[in-house]
Amino acid sequence: MNKETEKMSFFDRYLSIWVAICIVVGIAIGKLLPIVPETLGQLEYANVSIPIAVLIWIMIFPMMLKIDFKSVVDAVKMPKGLTITLVVNWLIKPFTMFGIAWLFFMVIYSLWIPEDLAKEYLAGAVLLGAAPCTAIVFVWSHLTKGNPAYTLVQVAINDLIIIVAFIPIVTLLLGVSGIVIPWNTLIMSVLLFVVIPLVLAYITRNWVIRKKGIAYFTDVFIKKFSATTISGLLLTLVIIFTFQGDVILQNPLYILLIAVPLIIQTFFIFFVAYRWAKAWKLPHDIAAPASLIGASNFFELSVAVAIVLFGLQSGATLVTVVGVLVEVPVMLALVKIANKTKHQFPSKQ
Repeated sequence: MNKETEKMSFFDRYLSIWVAICIVVGIAIGKLLPIVPETLGQLEYANVSIPIAVLIWIMIFPMMLKIDFKSVVDAVKMPKGLTITLVVNWLIKPFTMFGIAWLFFMVIYSLWIPEDLAKEYLAGAVLLGAAPCTAIVFVWSHLTKGNPAYTLVQVAINDLIIIVAFIPIVTLLLGVSGIVIPWNTLIMSVLLFVVIPLVLAYITRNWVIRKKGIAYFTDVFIKKFSATTISGLLLTLVIIFTFQGDVILQNPLYILLIAVPLIIQTFFIFFVAYRWAKAWKLPHDIAAPASLIGASNFFELSVAVAIVLFGLQSGATLVTVVGVLVEVPVMLALVKIANKTKHQFPSKQ
């Protein structure tokens, strides 16, 4: 066993096994104890699950604690990582998602999926592709030891661009008019997943440093949260699959068919950004988050818009839900790839 493996926590070392267990446990709870997802489902506002919001706080709080706000200014002065993120997220990802989804749903799957349903599936995929990740990218960044200040800047800029770019892109690709962003979902998500935990972390960081000093904060306090992110991530998986247990068991073939193009798209987008970052010789702590933010999706927004446009029982909504289901396992695989290839990148710019 090498030194790097020895430093890994119990959860980190066997993460793939824990993910699989959590998925099975979540599906079992949803099937055998339906009162659990029914109760949790009532704890929701503007299509945002409050229990999941709390778990996301638990996941991203350690990352937020590491943000030195003086370094945010320096992050803005390094435009290459931001350029990769923005070009991949907004000029490449929505269109490759449309192309890959169209190929699978309209051509490859034409013998199994009726054309009308295939068009709904295509619409759901486009909604996912037009909404890059915001909050949970802090988790992926944390797991790859990404630059927290730079990640914050990337998330903030993506939130601003979603406001002006989401509707035109979806309208262009789907030809659907009258799309309205559910502002309550968007604003609630940004407040819950970014603003509130960021403010709490800022207050906590300053208070601990003022009372105990920077050395205590760095060497002792931060380390108390070493298992927090992974624990929150595993509990989030259980809840997500608890909600969707019936959907998976009732539509196993369609779930599998839908997952294939979504997974292909996710890996493709990651490697486009990752290879670009490598060509530009970006340090790994910027390259990894810049690549992962485009690969992940803002699924709260995608699900909410799908429900408003096409209905709760539509194929479009099902695709956005499958996007939620494949999100964590696929992103964890990409995190593992990023960590294993860290040596290919410079440590500093």
